[in-house]
Amino acid sequence: MNWITDYVRPKLGKIAPKKTDTPDNLWDKCPSCEQMLFHRDLEDNLNVCPHCDHHLRISAKKRLDYLFEGAYTEITLPTVKQDPLKFKDSKKYIDRLKAYRQKTERDDAIIVAHGKIREQSAVVAAFDFGFMGGSMGMAVGEGLVTAAETAVKLNFPLIVVPASGGARMQEGMLSLMQMPRTTVAVQMLREARLPYIVLLTDPTTGGVSASFAMLGDVTLAEPKATIGFAGTRVVQETIREKLPANFQTSEYLKDHGMVDMIVHRKDLPSALKKIITHLS
Repeated sequence: MNWITDYVRPKLGKIAPKKTDTPDNLWDKCPSCEQMLFHRDLEDNLNVCPHCDHHLRISAKKRLDYLFEGAYTEITLPTVKQDPLKFKDSKKYIDRLKAYRQKTERDDAIIVAHGKIREQSAVVAAFDFGFMGGSMGMAVGEGLVTAAETAVKLNFPLIVVPASGGARMQEGMLSLMQMPRTTVAVQMLREARLPYIVLLTDPTTGGVSASFAMLGDVTLAEPKATIGFAGTRVVQETIREKLPANFQTSEYLKDHGMVDMIVHRKDLPSALKKIITHLS
């Protein structure tokens, strides 16, 4: 018998502090200035860094909450065939869909809703970059067509908020077909003489920027958002010229006539209200 093991260790164990579980999501790091941001402070500031004013990416649901100030009606979107090509790379496409649906609690990368933005009625289609990079497949195409049809039916303007890496490669040609389909959807609004407003957010690239995202009657953008078609390195290697430091940013596109206004996130509801009032 050892008096240390018999008496000392049990007593020390009783007075030792118990471990408590500390949540690991209380802090975020700004991708621009790398400052640590307390999650509640970040939420109160609309997910904008208070140190450098960098606009962090947000989910589609948060986007709708901010624009409609919490009061909106979500629209049920048509279902599409899952994994039509039986695609598989390092992982089956159907398994990727299941994983992202579990992670985001959404069926796909788009949410469509209608409500009032500062007393002005509107239909909003918002992309969720957290769902496979906001890529546009058949489900997103159907969502945008449904958004346009709903806007025409209700006689509301349509606001689209893309945040996407482009077409969804796992759906191949069926994904690329959504580019002309969404362009036709925009034409439906033109024929109904309804305003079509686009809010470009970080990032808006690929087949999304090559279709409906650049067809707005008025094009807004959040500050310093990445907007373009191909990546900067690809463009630079193709034209064999050095590109400006701010190439493919909101500010660069505004200077070159592709963006009408750059609007801070906190000012978006009031700015959209003014635009809808003037266009209507």
